[in-house]
Amino acid sequence: MKAVTLRQLRVFTEVARHLSFVRAAEALHLTPPAVTMQVQELESQVGLPLFERQGRKVSLTTAGEYLVVYARRMLATLKDASDAMDRLKRVEAGELTVGMVSTAKYFVPRLLARFCEEHPAIDIRLRVGNNREQLVAWMQQGEVDLAIMGRPPKELATRAEPFAAHPHVFLASPGHALLGLGSVAASLLEGVPLIAREPGSGTRALMDRFLADQRVQPRLGMEMPSNEAIKQAVMAGMGLGFLSLHTVGLELQCGLLKVLEVEGTPLVRTWNVVHQQSKVLSPAAEAMRYFFIESGERFLAQQDATALAGPPSVAGPAYHSTG
Repeated sequence: MKAVTLRQLRVFTEVARHLSFVRAAEALHLTPPAVTMQVQELESQVGLPLFERQGRKVSLTTAGEYLVVYARRMLATLKDASDAMDRLKRVEAGELTVGMVSTAKYFVPRLLARFCEEHPAIDIRLRVGNNREQLVAWMQQGEVDLAIMGRPPKELATRAEPFAAHPHVFLASPGHALLGLGSVAASLLEGVPLIAREPGSGTRALMDRFLADQRVQPRLGMEMPSNEAIKQAVMAGMGLGFLSLHTVGLELQCGLLKVLEVEGTPLVRTWNVVHQQSKVLSPAAEAMRYFFIESGERFLAQQDATALAGPPSVAGPAYHSTG
């Protein structure tokens, strides 16, 4: 394997991530034949097939599963070395990969747009995890420089810095019977169908903990791995939802959803900017970390206030950010 190149390893890990030559080519801005050629050259150097191909279906072979672990480790180490050199040169430029849980996609791109205006020499790649567990895996593998998430991982040595309040609320369709009662006790949720995120989601963990503390036995109507699917189901009157306030700003403003004022809510967590303690941040990553800490709270507080104002004829519940 002495002639293996970094380019081959980068292409290989991208195909392994997508399990698709076409999607890997799109991510790398290459043609599919170029990706195929790089993988074939790597397989020739290794002396073993790395992928099994059955029509359009692609999967890693046993050799591929072993190699992808080492390849990711090598690429992450090289990135750390590059960041260390940039730190010595104090260069705020280059490529920065930001990972985030799916809930954060409702505000992080707007914040990053502002960041890019101030730092045009920094190229940003966004990776959205389906849930917290996937984002933690990316951090362990060194695939993201910074992560935006709620609950920092305990299974990984990280530095987590809070930058904004993160409220979660119960949501109902405008015609739901409980809305007419004003503020309701959590006990009234007993037996009401709840549409929840999947196990492993930070939002689901927070809801389960709240209901357990209130000694409420939930009636799970559905489990869905998508905030959008939950919103649609709630709007259709299929049950109550529990989501981050940051995911429903547009629906609240348009009157498509209502916040159900349950005693003890909103449940306010914090948004954190997180990175591994062992990772030396590049000047670009340091600049972004500082930007989130300085600007994130103000931006999200304004967004929350606008969302809870609702349509002009509807007064929403008051929410005050706790920082």
